[in-house]
Amino acid sequence: MSQPLYPLTFQPIFKDRVWGGRKLEQLYGKALPPGKPIGESWEITDRPEGVSVITNGPLAGRDLRWLMENHAKELLGDSQPCAGRFPLLVKILDAQEKLSLQVHPPAHKAAELRGDPKTELWYVADATPDADLFVGLRRGATRAEFERRIQDGSVAECFHRIPVKRGDSMFLPSGRVHALGAGNLIFEIQQNSDTTYRVFDWNRVGLDGQPRELHIPQALTSIDFADFEPALAPAEWRNASVGEVRWLAHCDLFTVDLLRFQSSEEMWLKGGRVMVLAVTQGQLTVAEESETVCLRPGEFCVVPASCAAQTVLRASGETIFLSAVAK
Repeated sequence: MSQPLYPLTFQPIFKDRVWGGRKLEQLYGKALPPGKPIGESWEITDRPEGVSVITNGPLAGRDLRWLMENHAKELLGDSQPCAGRFPLLVKILDAQEKLSLQVHPPAHKAAELRGDPKTELWYVADATPDADLFVGLRRGATRAEFERRIQDGSVAECFHRIPVKRGDSMFLPSGRVHALGAGNLIFEIQQNSDTTYRVFDWNRVGLDGQPRELHIPQALTSIDFADFEPALAPAEWRNASVGEVRWLAHCDLFTVDLLRFQSSEEMWLKGGRVMVLAVTQGQLTVAEESETVCLRPGEFCVVPASCAAQTVLRASGETIFLSAVAK
């Protein structure tokens, strides 16, 4: 008889980036490799570039690829895999400098470009007072102006810039040009893809000392040139069956909600689809018949579809957390 699934935690995979820093260590106590600018912590990943390893319970040491190959139905339930892989890729990004101006290909263009579409959600977990996002186009910007400004190095002038603070959130469908500004720490929940086309990288060099590759033709094919000045997700909290909720993203790939519980509030989950939980404030206990997980800020958990209906969430103190459900 196979081991029944239970709420799962995973070992983060750290990626050094020229724009990264050390905030993951400072804020969340993550054991970063010394002396490197760590820009990304891949918290839940089933990618050729990195696969998450389980850290708790009887399946500790197995990885997410093994789960998908051997227990996909119990893990996903009615959620759909992404090209045979786990449907979501979940990261924390530490942007101490601006990221490249970039775009991910929309589904109707991805195949001809030999890339994968990537729709994503950003949640600002921490931000400096002057932090901002580059998202979508400035109203009135045209493709002709965009192409001209690529040539003279001023293409950032075509982007819509939004100041952000902790708790803000932005939905990024494939085809929306974007970049993180400096001073952002972001929880990123996305379609399982890693295709990115860079438009401009601020004339800097990479960690190898060489200019980083740009992908101008692919980017111009992918950009939605009618996508002007998108707004942040609504900031208001609504009363829910337990605690309060903010709806951050509801699309055909996933839903992401932000929940706020007070001390001792608890909620039984519903079965059916796989869920990812990520704590931003407080402490969340995820308790199932055979396994209990305690999540603190910067920690993540996957609740398999097969055990969701036997799983209860309990807050200790005021607790704020993301709940992402794969469609």
